[in-house]
Amino acid sequence: MSLLETINSPDDLKKLTVEELTILAQEIRDYIIKVIPDVGGHFASSLGVVELTIALHYIYNTPDDKLVWDVGHQGYVHKILTGRREALKQIRQYDGISGFLCRDESPYDVFGAGHASTAISSALGIAKARDLTNRKFRVVAVVGDGGITGGLAYEGLNNAGAAGTDITVVLNDNNMSISRNVGAMSKYLVSVVTNPFYQRLRNKVWELTGHMPKSNTLRQLAHKIEESFKSLVIPGMLFDDMGFRYYGPIDGHNLKEVLIVLTNIRDLPGPQIVHFITRKGKGCEYAEKDPVAYHGVKGTKNHKSIAHDETISTPVETTYTDVFGDAIVELAEQDKRICAVTAAMKEGTGLVPFAERFPERFFDVGIAEGHAITFSGGLATEGMRPVAAIYSTFLQRAFDHILHDISLQHLPVVFAIDRAGIVGEDGPTHHGCFDLSYLRCIPGMVISAPKDGTELRNLLYTGICYESAPFAVRYPRAAAPAVIPNAPCQKLPIGIWEILTTGTDVVILASGSMVYPALSAANNLKINGVSAGVVNARFIKPIDKELIKNSIKHFEFIVTVEENSIIGGLGDAVTSYCTEQNWNINRILKIGLPDSFITHGPRSYLLEIIGLTSEAIAKRIKEFITKSHSTSINQLL
Repeated sequence: MSLLETINSPDDLKKLTVEELTILAQEIRDYIIKVIPDVGGHFASSLGVVELTIALHYIYNTPDDKLVWDVGHQGYVHKILTGRREALKQIRQYDGISGFLCRDESPYDVFGAGHASTAISSALGIAKARDLTNRKFRVVAVVGDGGITGGLAYEGLNNAGAAGTDITVVLNDNNMSISRNVGAMSKYLVSVVTNPFYQRLRNKVWELTGHMPKSNTLRQLAHKIEESFKSLVIPGMLFDDMGFRYYGPIDGHNLKEVLIVLTNIRDLPGPQIVHFITRKGKGCEYAEKDPVAYHGVKGTKNHKSIAHDETISTPVETTYTDVFGDAIVELAEQDKRICAVTAAMKEGTGLVPFAERFPERFFDVGIAEGHAITFSGGLATEGMRPVAAIYSTFLQRAFDHILHDISLQHLPVVFAIDRAGIVGEDGPTHHGCFDLSYLRCIPGMVISAPKDGTELRNLLYTGICYESAPFAVRYPRAAAPAVIPNAPCQKLPIGIWEILTTGTDVVILASGSMVYPALSAANNLKINGVSAGVVNARFIKPIDKELIKNSIKHFEFIVTVEENSIIGGLGDAVTSYCTEQNWNINRILKIGLPDSFITHGPRSYLLEIIGLTSEAIAKRIKEFITKSHSTSINQLL
């Protein structure tokens, strides 16, 4: 039996010697390398945090002591050590465990996280609750160096440092988020790591501390000596100045040293930050060489070969992301005002070609969506045409910036909203279910959704040409139908919908990814004796009021179909207008995503169980018509 097979909880770890823990680390790496390329998931990031995770669970008394993980990319080893070793074989699969931290899944998952930079703020809240209720446990926030570039992380650091609360921040520094890290914080951490004089000082101090008798007085004296020298060697140490006692940088793959460091600082009072250097992809040659490509893998269970995960995928079919990436380069060739802005998602949003072709007009601001939007607003005030390419789920974090900094000032910023709708295996933290709902309430905002690749090109061009307000284009993580190569982009009339087929009984108003399923549903209904017209409702705001008026006159039923929450999207927009026109809204059927959080699983399967396939749409419409007719007959009787 391997050592790994004997580990079912952190208590089992504590029975091992340091030498056995080193063997266990290699067994965990081998297990991840065996399992994850098969099932799919976050790969290089998991390999880089093996020793650090072992040490944290070995030194701290989890789950009584609280480990708060940022994002979850680095959480796979944590899952393995907390009783989910076999469950890893079904990670991110339907009915399997989550790819992120999930409170419903395990008591060891202290705080759920799929978005970056949340660990410090939530850990501080946990620590404050501990103090208020007079309990005794330790709180550790584990943050990647990518996560610490986010504004929320700085807010947490600022509050925690000023509060003086007992809390430890573990900084897992591999110089990466998904892409290479950018910004001043990344450069600052590199300067700390590469300072040779400080490195020698740090090694001597930790060597001294490691050989000291277990006396807090002596340890604290050593730390004070180190801190005094740090102030001389590296003036204005950022973390120290913010109220944190800083330790590091430390080799995060030297398990013996990691254990010594965590043991020495575990019970020190006040805010601590411990800086570990790790290597993303550690132990897997191809992942170490290309940690961006192998940040995650698609999985080979139902595939012929390994592919990159959703953030950096290179599918055989042309995706909406690919279409967007090509179109923005093409348009930028013609218009020097066009800039591209993203928040640490250059690969995921398809902006690599733009960044290579126009480096001076490409801006990756790090994991800071709010800043990305307000920064885009600044560009727009001076006549540039910024296109902010951000996933739907991450744009949620910038709602106030959209409202206050962009829309209130009528600034022409284009929002390219990728991953709108169901994204698949990443689950509820990443599904883009709400962008229509949270954008529709913003005055002046134009919101659109293309039915195919060609229309995405046209809507992007329309948005760039639109001078008076922000313009959003939302599109799914999916293959893009009907892409016409080299076709010139056309300007579309704002708020005008497209009639695709005519009918006599019911009209289906479908937006974006649901247009083609609606066309198939109409064919299905025709076979069952129902004549359905289909309209491409490509603008969700403003809606096409004239077309709706005509639909009220000519159709007995109106159906809206969208890949957005049923609350607040296209269906609600149409229903509100029909109410204004005193039309019987009982004749309107709204089809969309349910008012609940949707689990993880393959996108196609999730759409099937939600009821957003062509067959399910046709069935819902047929049942709605039958029920309405039965109700009418009963009322007459």
